[in-house]
Amino acid sequence: MKVTIRSGTGGFEVYVPKKDLEERVVETEKPELWGGWARLANGWVLALPDMAEPPRLPITVEARRLSAEG
Repeated sequence: MKVTIRSGTGGFEVYVPKKDLEERVVETEKPELWGGWARLANGWVLALPDMAEPPRLPITVEARRLSAEG
């Protein structure tokens, strides 16, 4: 699914257009976010693509939902 990631006041935020969902990232597998999973405030866990260098935000990427929570 396509998601837009941006930097907010409390860290990263994710927007999922198809679900009209905007949630804060509360936990990540890797401190730099990319190439691992990210847990959203609603319980969803998304697998994010690996990036050689941190991209300029906001950015729209293809992510895979790993959990059925939320």
